[in-house]
Amino acid sequence: MTTIIRQDDLIESIFDALQFISYYHPVDFIKAVHAAYEREQAPAAKDALAQILINSRMCAEGHRPICQDTGIVTVFIDVGMDVRFEGTLSLEDMINEGVRRAYMHPDNVLRASILADPDGARKNTKDNTPAVIHMKLVPGNKVSVHVAAKGGGSEAKTKFAMLNPSDSVVDWVLEQVPKMGAGWCPPGMLGIGIGGTAEKAMQLAKESLLDPIDIQDLRERGASNRAEELRLELFEKVNKLGIGAQGLGGLTTVLDVKVLDYPTHAANKPVAIIPNCAATRHAHFTLDGSGPSLQTPPNLDDWPVITREAGPNVRRVNLDTVTPEEVQTWKQGDTILLSGKMLTGRDAAHKKMVDILARGESLPVDLHGRFIYYVGPVDPVRDEVVGPAGPTTATRMDKFTRTMLEKTGLLGMIGKSERGPVAIDAIRDYKAVYLMAVGGAAYLVSKAIKSSKVLAFPELGMEAIYEFDVQDMPVTVAVDSSGQSVHISGPEEWKKRIEEQAINIMG
Repeated sequence: MTTIIRQDDLIESIFDALQFISYYHPVDFIKAVHAAYEREQAPAAKDALAQILINSRMCAEGHRPICQDTGIVTVFIDVGMDVRFEGTLSLEDMINEGVRRAYMHPDNVLRASILADPDGARKNTKDNTPAVIHMKLVPGNKVSVHVAAKGGGSEAKTKFAMLNPSDSVVDWVLEQVPKMGAGWCPPGMLGIGIGGTAEKAMQLAKESLLDPIDIQDLRERGASNRAEELRLELFEKVNKLGIGAQGLGGLTTVLDVKVLDYPTHAANKPVAIIPNCAATRHAHFTLDGSGPSLQTPPNLDDWPVITREAGPNVRRVNLDTVTPEEVQTWKQGDTILLSGKMLTGRDAAHKKMVDILARGESLPVDLHGRFIYYVGPVDPVRDEVVGPAGPTTATRMDKFTRTMLEKTGLLGMIGKSERGPVAIDAIRDYKAVYLMAVGGAAYLVSKAIKSSKVLAFPELGMEAIYEFDVQDMPVTVAVDSSGQSVHISGPEEWKKRIEEQAINIMG
């Protein structure tokens, strides 16, 4: 029997799912993060997990994005062969219209991050379209849809290799995960695709991340095939690396490992890793011709009530009066609460500034003695000063760091994840500092911002240079003025502790 599905039902269902996942974590994810928080022994990692949980509850209550990077939309859609769509748009156009409406919804504006002409003008499409769509025609008279919104920081850490048939997948994954750094905002999940061809392995890895977190159930019942054996082995061994939440060192790096495989050529073993970050966002719905399929809000009782304690080692810093001498007393791992005025700027703004300096011209903003925050905030709604404003991956600014410190007198930088050797050397040489804010706590961070105004490059939209006035914004000293990095020392310390104490990280 043929099922007729109106195009507006698909559009509305896509719209609803994307709004829903922008502010509701999957409940299985929240329970897994809370369990990790309860057993975490590393203070910095435990605080990062606390911020993620607090942020998640705030977003669920306030219906605002979990992360300022509201992602590129990926849709897996299975269309029954006995389905007929009623409407004038193509299936892709229906999906993209749902994306457009979701990202431009005035009550919860989502950040448009998609750029057309990716190796040329890189012009923002303004509405986060087009989505990446994977479609299958299957038996039946229903339409099954999985919607995900994937942040750029975690997507950037994707790894792929064409292994030899005799090569170890476990060895390769354990070699790659430390190279991924913290830019994918752990803890999250690793999706692993094995087999097929190069592009099939990638698709399998992405699709595996749609499954719920169930590693503890698998552990209890035991593996029944090779993919499940890999999941259990990798879950244990990746966590024993000691990378921890936000790469600060700790017991939990991954909450689950997913593996999907597919038959492959006798000469090949393609393997892909795609990580999912602390802003895990996906939803599923089915259309059967009865109207749109809307998401059911979760019970907020499933969200733990967590409070952060300002310990005795926390420093309060006034950005308006801070001196280089004061900055040089900060040590890696110190927790700091920032108040006062900071600047913002990320990839496009840094490129513009470096080009201006190369021409011997003056910058539109004086950076001397200032701190710059690597962020592209969500537009504000209602009475907000700014929308969710979490950090972006700092390593993308590494190539600009020496020039910025040398030519402008910049004192400090704030972002997420580690800095590479080039940036660390420059920070040490100019006795500057790099501070880390928690990726995955964007709404929580935004509540520390008391005012916001654009100072330069307004044409860049969310990548413009803003001035934020903040109050008690929580950060960790990630690279101090002597060049010591917590993203190096933290994982080294906790990998050693785990090995020495045989800490049970399986929960």
